[in-house]
Amino acid sequence: MSKWTIRFILWGCLVLIPFATTFAKETPAKDKGLPLKELRIFAEVFGRVQQDYVEPVTDRELLDHAIRGMLEGLDPHSAYLDEEHFKELQEGTSGEFGGLGIEVGVEDGFIKVISPIDDTPAQKAGIQAGDLIIRLNGKPAKGMSLSEAVKIMRGKPGTKIKLTVQRIGEHKPLEFDITRAVIKQASVKSRMLEPGFAYVRLAQFQAPTADDMLRAIRALQKKAGGSLKGLVLDLRNNPGGVLQGAVAVSDAFLEKGLIVYTKGRGDGSALKFNARPGDVLNGAPLVVLVNEGSASASEIVAGALQDHKRAVIMGRTTFGKGSVQTIIPISSKIAIKLTTARYYTPNGRSIQAEGILPDIELSKVKLKELKKSLLQVKEADLADHLANPDRKKPKKNAGKNGSKEKKLLEKDYELNEALNLLKGISIFSKR
Repeated sequence: MSKWTIRFILWGCLVLIPFATTFAKETPAKDKGLPLKELRIFAEVFGRVQQDYVEPVTDRELLDHAIRGMLEGLDPHSAYLDEEHFKELQEGTSGEFGGLGIEVGVEDGFIKVISPIDDTPAQKAGIQAGDLIIRLNGKPAKGMSLSEAVKIMRGKPGTKIKLTVQRIGEHKPLEFDITRAVIKQASVKSRMLEPGFAYVRLAQFQAPTADDMLRAIRALQKKAGGSLKGLVLDLRNNPGGVLQGAVAVSDAFLEKGLIVYTKGRGDGSALKFNARPGDVLNGAPLVVLVNEGSASASEIVAGALQDHKRAVIMGRTTFGKGSVQTIIPISSKIAIKLTTARYYTPNGRSIQAEGILPDIELSKVKLKELKKSLLQVKEADLADHLANPDRKKPKKNAGKNGSKEKKLLEKDYELNEALNLLKGISIFSKR
């Protein structure tokens, strides 16, 4: 999957490329000579560590550490994938893996939760996007590398781990005891919100996500009698995935035009992806929900639909990961994950470290219904008020619909706002 997909771990769009293609072209020595002074320093340090370190260290260990440090020093997403991590990545692309079910990165020396994956131990335990993991099983996480943290968090299904997190708005750290499990990823969920108004949730972008989404939308259209009045596409806490999946999802709603393009230094890093004719909704209104946990491929979709004015983007500013990682196998057992390009929205916006700003911003709030005040008086409450000769009896399902709306409002304020916007657009378009 196009994130560094120890899926409990990795995030960001990437492209798998063959070893031969990557190294077929070498930079001539005459164009850029080897930094001999720096290499001498490296050799001196290497020798000193071998000779004077408190415990014996093998050459292989030292070189592994050197390679790892060289890559991790570039940016938060480049990394050295040793045999264990490379194998985990390859297993992760199948959509099933062991772990907690969270996407993490590094921020200010701490392990930061990008987003919990739907229906996983981490999400069910209450882990939220933006949480800073400060302890793992009581061990301080400050200064811990991403690979070290991942190694601690991974384990046999059924075993437990204690995460201590710092959350914005909380006065003291929170502790979570989470049981590891095999993570089975269902990337698409769907349902009808109300007659004519549908909801599709994309938890992440896998290779079959676009096809699964199209099948779900067609099933909803059939249920609605042939067409939809509007659709809510939920990309909240979607950490990304394969670039091709994001392109295909965007293409499903666009008739034409550029979806995304990438620019980098290497040959083959400049790519453009364009939409083909055909809109699965046939022009019906579309609202896309995003938040701070929407990253990478999610931002490609939101940016493309926003630039083409095909959807209203609603929620909070997205994560801001606008770079492309490439998995480059070094051998059959090890590889490197290297940032090779930045991607841009159709209007030429780079969202790196900026994110997608929603068209309609929503605060992160919970709503609670207020009890009716006895001081509130309406005309119908007044003694001897005139009756309304045109008053009609309420419809049988009116109370039922009101109950559903109230439940949605309390459970998911943002989704309720998206539904209200779709209703407004539908009413206005009829007029």
